[in-house]
Amino acid sequence: MELLNSNIIGEGEKNLLILHGFLGMGDNWKTHAKNLAEKGYCVHLIDQRNHGRSFWSVDFSYKLMVEDLKYYMDHHQISSAILLGHSMGGKTAMNFALRYSELVEKLIIIDISPRYYAPHHQNILAGLVSLDFQVIRSRKAAEEQLSNYISDFGTRQFLLKNLHWLENGKLGLRINIEALKNSGEAIGQAVNCDKVFDKPTLFMIGSKSNYVDKNNDNHMISSYFLKTEMIEIKGAGHWPHAEQPNLFFNHLISWID
Repeated sequence: MELLNSNIIGEGEKNLLILHGFLGMGDNWKTHAKNLAEKGYCVHLIDQRNHGRSFWSVDFSYKLMVEDLKYYMDHHQISSAILLGHSMGGKTAMNFALRYSELVEKLIIIDISPRYYAPHHQNILAGLVSLDFQVIRSRKAAEEQLSNYISDFGTRQFLLKNLHWLENGKLGLRINIEALKNSGEAIGQAVNCDKVFDKPTLFMIGSKSNYVDKNNDNHMISSYFLKTEMIEIKGAGHWPHAEQPNLFFNHLISWID
């Protein structure tokens, strides 16, 4: 197996592992990681396969991402951790906690439910596929190209964090777009497990997000995660940690502690 890339911040005895969302990377969480490190946590910002600086693979599923994380914890000799996941990372975290509950002390899921989600990133993926780095030589040119597919400025800026210089004058993407462009079904996969997780679990959802429907998703959430609390982050959409960072962090740290 290959080892996932991570950025480890802090030297506390309590390990806190963070899993980013689809098309993101661990470094999206760096500000929160620094704040958590000041509170005594050792924070692992992990890049999942085909993302960030982690390895590329044509194979992509939650089952594989769970085993990637298990290998990571074994490698770093982590026998117990708080696990936090956003969106796709939340699905990985849910699956991991159900499969390896003995390794997870507490579970924090950001704006995602265990249910199935139909593919809905087609425009974003088409925009990323359209980036021709034989022609595009600057971040500005890449943004102009993406704007043909993605109207939201914030979303474009988030995606552009995946750009990096392969060599002088040549840009590339950190994400494995060839593997990810057909991954809609794999990303949307429902959690399907015959186990339960009976340790403290927090679901944090954006009040303006449509990813979690409290009325319809509650039953499935509570059937898997027996000690669940749900906190709504006012004024936030699907990225509450980025849209309302102070409010998000205050809720997070008070719950963990």
